[in-house]
Amino acid sequence: MQTCQATLALRTARSSVKPKPTPLQRRSYTVQDIAITRTGKPIIKHRGGRSSLGGHTVTVFGAYGFLGRYIVQRLARRGCQVVVPYRDDMAKRHLKLTGDLGRVSFTEFDLRNTQSIEESVRHSDIVYNLIGKNYPTKNFSLWDVNVEGTERIAEAVAKYDVDRFIQMSSYNADENSPSEFFRTKAYGEKVARQLFPETTIVRPAPVFGFEDTLLHRLAGVTNLLTVNNMQERFNPVHAIDIGVALERIGYDDTTAGETFELYGPTNYSMREIAELVDKEILKERRHINVPKALLKPILYYLNKVIWWPIITADQLEQESLDQTIEKGAKTFKDLDMEPADLRDLTYHYLQDYRSSSHYDLPPATAREKRQAKKFLHVIDDQ
Repeated sequence: MQTCQATLALRTARSSVKPKPTPLQRRSYTVQDIAITRTGKPIIKHRGGRSSLGGHTVTVFGAYGFLGRYIVQRLARRGCQVVVPYRDDMAKRHLKLTGDLGRVSFTEFDLRNTQSIEESVRHSDIVYNLIGKNYPTKNFSLWDVNVEGTERIAEAVAKYDVDRFIQMSSYNADENSPSEFFRTKAYGEKVARQLFPETTIVRPAPVFGFEDTLLHRLAGVTNLLTVNNMQERFNPVHAIDIGVALERIGYDDTTAGETFELYGPTNYSMREIAELVDKEILKERRHINVPKALLKPILYYLNKVIWWPIITADQLEQESLDQTIEKGAKTFKDLDMEPADLRDLTYHYLQDYRSSSHYDLPPATAREKRQAKKFLHVIDDQ
């Protein structure tokens, strides 16, 4: 009898103890909410995540370029439906993996075909225009891409009353600039604002990253001829910082109609950057200065003969101009961001240029600090 009572009591005690929740049961689910955009379109607001649904539909023109991949992967990672207009089927393959299955959609378009542009933006509430080569091709001049292309995209955005339009411009954009690229970028800004006054203009400084044309060009052996003695000065900015800034601008409606100058914290000359590159790769790249008046006509005719891209005559003009920053324009501080310095990331991007015997050496800054400890430093006033 006592054994039966003990067994009954044990069963009662076990039933009163609640089992520990599994990791799936402990997960907290946020309740989705509906938000109304500037134009009255309902948007499902959610915490976001790679496998989440709902939220914004975003079109990114020029997504398979240098900066495009950084903004596409950030938007797709938050569960946005990202529309990528493309011309080259092989060039956009890497973007398929930036989002979950079905979150990144591709649509073929032609920059001269208005209907294909309208099909790309008609269902979107945010549109980024990152198209902008700094050299002409046999099919498109700089005016065709930076002005007429921007005009067609802005017309489509205005036609379907898209909530946000972010136009990627360039530092030193000026209608009176001696560089055709800077002039066309300035005219593109003007056209976009005329057709869609809420356009947000973004002017990044020269960008460095894995696919840049700054650090990798200076570290390569083919960059031999220069102009202006490499004295042009600018504030290089990190590509990842630009991607984060573009995402925040798209989600913040208060940035509509504003102009952003995005640049790094330190001002360098091209020669100072070249010296940093040489220290990092443990090699000394030679740079021969040639007068611009002599090199410019040579490059003009050379680009008409060969088919692979090299430095153009207009890029020589760009390398002869220091960076200017518009007063009153917003910066990273208005986005609560602190941009990275080029000096802190050269090892990350340039290690592959080292020889096999020096590949595993620490970054240049660490080596310099280690060597400085070997010496006794005496202050002169003591």
